Amino acid sequence: MSDELSAEVPHDAISDVDAAADIDEAAIRRMHAVARLLDDGIELPVVGVRVGIDPLLGLLPVAGDTASAVIGLYIVAESARLGVSYRTIARMLFNILLDVAVGSIPVVGDLIDVAFRAHRRNLNLALGDLDVELELDT
Repeated sequence: MSDELSAEVPHDAISDVDAAADIDEAAIRRMHAVARLLDDGIELPVVGVRVGIDPLLGLLPVAGDTASAVIGLYIVAESARLGVSYRTIARMLFNILLDVAVGSIPVVGDLIDVAFRAHRRNLNLALGDLDVELELDT
C-alpha cells in the first residue's frame, strides 16, 4: 500500500480483503477525512504541495501542536475500536509524539510536519493492520 492516498475517498472505495467485510466503512471514511484535514487537505497553488492544518496550527507555539495531536488521536482511538493491534497502536502513538516533538521546533518543525504527515502515516498503518485497501479512482 502506498504512503500517499488520494484526497478523495468515494463511498464504495473500500474493497473486501479478508476480514474487511466486518470493518466499519463509515469509520474508515471518517479517519481518512481527519487525516486529510490535518495533513493534505489543501493544495498550495504555484508549488503544488498539499498541506493540511497540522503545519498551520504548528505556527502557534505549543497550543497548535497540542491541538493537532488531540485531533489526530481520533484516528488512533477509532483504530483501537476497529481492532487494530496493540503494536500498531503503539506505533501510531509514537508518530503523534514525534510529530508534536519535532513540530514544536519553530519554523523547521512546521516544514517537517508537511513532509512527515504523521496522521496519513497513522491511517495507512491502521488500514494495513486491518487488511483494508482503498481503491481510488484516479
